[in-house]
Amino acid sequence: MVELKRNLNPDQVHSNLQAVKKRITIAAESCGRDPSQVEICVATKYVAIEEMGVLAQAGITLVGENRAQDLVAKVAAWPDLFTWDFIGRLQSRKVKTVAPLVRLIHSVASDSVLAQLEHHKPVGEEVLVEINIAAESSKDGIMADQLGDFIRRCPVRVGGIMVMAPLAGEPEVNRQYFAQARGLAMLHGVEKLSMGTTQDFEVAVQEGATIVRIGTILFS
Repeated sequence: MVELKRNLNPDQVHSNLQAVKKRITIAAESCGRDPSQVEICVATKYVAIEEMGVLAQAGITLVGENRAQDLVAKVAAWPDLFTWDFIGRLQSRKVKTVAPLVRLIHSVASDSVLAQLEHHKPVGEEVLVEINIAAESSKDGIMADQLGDFIRRCPVRVGGIMVMAPLAGEPEVNRQYFAQARGLAMLHGVEKLSMGTTQDFEVAVQEGATIVRIGTILFS
């Protein structure tokens, strides 16, 4: 089990954040993109609740939680510091808990969740559909060829898609999946692309990511 991050230093987190922003800028400009088009959603799954204030001190404003119960607890403890997204696996019974607290749900991927979204919409009234981009049996997400029908059935506006690329020793290995995701977004007329994590965010930016989900690199 991964231990929660504690005793974080705001100056170090800020320095790490600036380093990530610089890498995003370089990656974006290398392919003619405006770096301001890329949001950093800080993944706080392993950040202890009492440490969230340190993230605000470090200049972090957008955070993403993976678990509904942690989201509820952290929003209650730090209600005004952040914009909140939900980036983890979403069970249909948790939609009514999660939706009122977040700007954006990244991980809509089942008909049972669509049914709940009829009654419980996120604050931003927009969601992302999760695609199982590499067709991995261990991961959630709909198949790419189901996207059009899924968007048509979604009762909330679909603003884009989210993908979790496979674990890879080299970031370049995942370029094909990010490029495929970009193609799907263009085909279906959606703009937001949540893709890229600490292991491969620069490649994701080069392939069109508008949101990168960054965690561990900020807390080391």
